[in-house]
Amino acid sequence: MRLPLILILLAALVPVFFGKTRSAPFWLAVQAVALAWNSAAHHEAGSLHAVAALVEVLVVRALIAPLLLRRAIRQRSEPNLDLMPSNLFTWAIGISLVVLAFDFGGAAMEDVPALALGVVGGLVALSLLLLSTNNAAPAQLVAVLFMENAIAVFESLLPEPWAWPVHAALTLVYLVTVGVGCWLIGTPQPRAPAPALRVEGEAS
Repeated sequence: MRLPLILILLAALVPVFFGKTRSAPFWLAVQAVALAWNSAAHHEAGSLHAVAALVEVLVVRALIAPLLLRRAIRQRSEPNLDLMPSNLFTWAIGISLVVLAFDFGGAAMEDVPALALGVVGGLVALSLLLLSTNNAAPAQLVAVLFMENAIAVFESLLPEPWAWPVHAALTLVYLVTVGVGCWLIGTPQPRAPAPALRVEGEAS
């Protein structure tokens, strides 16, 4: 199905080009719901593997990760800035990278696997662009989670889903990434001591 793949890509394009930092958890949740939809379309209906994959995506990626990220961003108490700097140069680079990703994917709109490959390439390209243009900790974590979602989309291209140990390892890596990243984001930054005021007439 093309619709969940298009939704995954839109949930990455909109926050990167138009979104603010505090809206990122919402778009991660939208991506996760679309991932669950895409996973259900590619797994055998009613199979244990399909049910487990849906539960993992909805609980871990659509619920736990956005909630932890939202709480960490609020604890950081920073201005709600653009996720990616809004200027013509970065926009041109971002659009070029997405177009290039779909060019590698081939005739994406005519072939679902090609579209999935284009979405994977687009997510990775946007993640790298975000990593290179915004050094704020929340934006860096969002970019890493976009890459994790690209890996999940890539699985839909495989003729057989990954084995249980691989799924468990990827889920563990995702949880550790979210946990450590949110802990680093929510940890208050030490403030530099204020310079001492010099009293007038004090001997130098």
